[in-house]
Amino acid sequence: MRAALLLLLMLLPAAAQAQTSLDADQLREVGIEQRIEQQIPLDASFVDEQGRDVQLREFFADEKPVVLALVYNRCPMLCNMVLSGLISTLRVMKLEPGKDFEVLAVSFDSKEPFTVAARQKAKYLKRYGRVHTEPGWHFLTGGQPAISALTEAVGFNYRYDPNTDQFAHASAILVLTPQGEVARYFYGTEYSPRDVRLALVEASAGKVGSVTDDLLLLCYRYDPSSGTYSASAINAIRVGGTFTLLGLVVFVAMSLRRERRGQLEPQTEERA
Repeated sequence: MRAALLLLLMLLPAAAQAQTSLDADQLREVGIEQRIEQQIPLDASFVDEQGRDVQLREFFADEKPVVLALVYNRCPMLCNMVLSGLISTLRVMKLEPGKDFEVLAVSFDSKEPFTVAARQKAKYLKRYGRVHTEPGWHFLTGGQPAISALTEAVGFNYRYDPNTDQFAHASAILVLTPQGEVARYFYGTEYSPRDVRLALVEASAGKVGSVTDDLLLLCYRYDPSSGTYSASAINAIRVGGTFTLLGLVVFVAMSLRRERRGQLEPQTEERA
């Protein structure tokens, strides 16, 4: 996560860096600790973009995987890059919010009102271009207790800088299982459509996606250190061996079938 933090510092204006009240030790605390299989607090209460009080469990009621983006809507640059990167990724994928998975963009700034979240949702949904997926997009704001419960559960560590009235934070999106457990992390501001798709298929236990995705998951495995899916030589050999064995079985079966037909044909001619 040092790379993400360096990216953040490069994106901050020089004046803001000079005015920051955060020291080196505080900045080192900023980052993301992977907590795979950690349960998020489903009873945590937030406010959605329509001003309704909601609990996180509501977004898992349909037993779909969830893409989670922790951002704050008045962020000068990095959070916009995270959401723009997510949009670019989802536009390439055939899987869609609302149908195959849900999207949660949760603000970690407790001072933000839901009206700001509503504007953000309208802006990014327009960029995505598939208006019919609107029910699958959720932009939430909330109080500090709920925010802290969620960010701590997923290992998202950030610091508020009172001098600049901004947050020091890393950038990533997460994939959660339909039960609300952390499944995968994807770092930075650009995310591989293939990797995100495989994560959604894997998190759903094969309930979304295709047979091709299931086969790809036999050959690829998630690398926590890089936050990407990479080819697994061992799994590829196993898959290749399985198909070779199936091919041999089919070949032997067809050969035996031809041999039996050859034995039956002379008998039929003699009877005639």
